[in-house]
Amino acid sequence: MNERPEVSREVLLDARNVTMQFGGLRAVNDVSLQVHTGEIVGLIGPNGAGKTTFFNCLTGLYQPTSGAVEFAGQALPPKPRLVVRAGMARTFQNIRLFHNMTAIENVMVGMYSRTKTNAIDAILRLPRHRREEEESTQRAKDLLEFVGLTGSGDSLSRNLPYGDQRRLEIARALATDPQLLLLDEPTAGMNPQETRQAEELIFKIRDLGLAVLVIEHDMRFIFNLCDRVACLVRGAVLVEGPPAVVQNDPRVIEAYIGMPANDVAAKPTAATEEDADA
Repeated sequence: MNERPEVSREVLLDARNVTMQFGGLRAVNDVSLQVHTGEIVGLIGPNGAGKTTFFNCLTGLYQPTSGAVEFAGQALPPKPRLVVRAGMARTFQNIRLFHNMTAIENVMVGMYSRTKTNAIDAILRLPRHRREEEESTQRAKDLLEFVGLTGSGDSLSRNLPYGDQRRLEIARALATDPQLLLLDEPTAGMNPQETRQAEELIFKIRDLGLAVLVIEHDMRFIFNLCDRVACLVRGAVLVEGPPAVVQNDPRVIEAYIGMPANDVAAKPTAATEEDADA
């Protein structure tokens, strides 16, 4: 198991009483969660618990019905591009790459939120544009190497193996230069070897000083990875705490197994279905 460093107590993400309602359906119900710098936090729960909806509230895809989201002490506007510029990046449950672009081009897309050249610079190929293009290309190569995709830069993303596409999406998110990375089921569909590689990559990302908030159904993965885990059930936080506390909580076992914990001998196992969040 990777040795966990001492976690800073500086609050990076502070979500308070976040509620998201769609008509008569309350998908997220008064959820509060903090993430500190350099910390890995897991978000678990059965299908339909509201995990991805909560992510969408954090990253500006949804504007919460009520509640507040602050990042580094500032209120986050409900616009994805401004959330990215503030220092928060994410991956998606279903891979969202540009499939007709190469791996290196996909990563460079993530950098455009930080570049300073404009359309005129690009059309006229002015020196500032050429310089930034060269720097972006080298940075993209470095990120591909960091996530384990050395030599794949010229491959179309649609031609990459599934696990490599997952890593490419993480590289693109890192290209935005975030302080907090949100990963939505990063090991979904992966075999055990790819899952171990994903775990090692997330530890490497944490070691860069980034915080990570991760949704995952693989219980062994999440409890080995995280400093803290929060379990959502029916849109609300059921329990939050260290992995050892959460995985042995009878309410968590009941939420996954579907019957009181004292009626079953097994602990929760990894779900295989896609999260059916609203």
